[in-house]
Amino acid sequence: MPKSPDQAIRPIAVRTYAVGREKIREYARAVGETEPLYLDLDAARAAGHPDLVAPPMFAAVYCGGAFEAAMHDPEIGLNLPMLLHSAQEFEWGELVLAGDEITTEIALSDVSERLGMHFYVFVSQSRNQRGEEVCRGTWTLVVRPR
Repeated sequence: MPKSPDQAIRPIAVRTYAVGREKIREYARAVGETEPLYLDLDAARAAGHPDLVAPPMFAAVYCGGAFEAAMHDPEIGLNLPMLLHSAQEFEWGELVLAGDEITTEIALSDVSERLGMHFYVFVSQSRNQRGEEVCRGTWTLVVRPR
């Protein structure tokens, strides 16, 4: 398990997510998005896209399976009942469209301890079926002492 950013980062989990048109619409409605590119196929096509465009934070959906697997990795040994979600950052690349297959790789990049709490920093990289990067993420978790 890496202890500092200088040490090698090994992939923990890799998952592929098939982006569905209705999943984009469901997500957009659930978070209150009103952008027609996310909801209306005709509007998306009129804007030059072949299908619906996923809202940027849809990244939480297509990254979810890989991130969940990483959190449950026995080698990392997160104490889930004491876990706090501390921070999450994303950088976006190519648009994600309905019909894309997004592969996300998660790795543990840093583990540190402060004031008796353990800080775990995971990094994710998501690429579409053409190998284009669609999202890069940093996920920070804090495990409180018992």
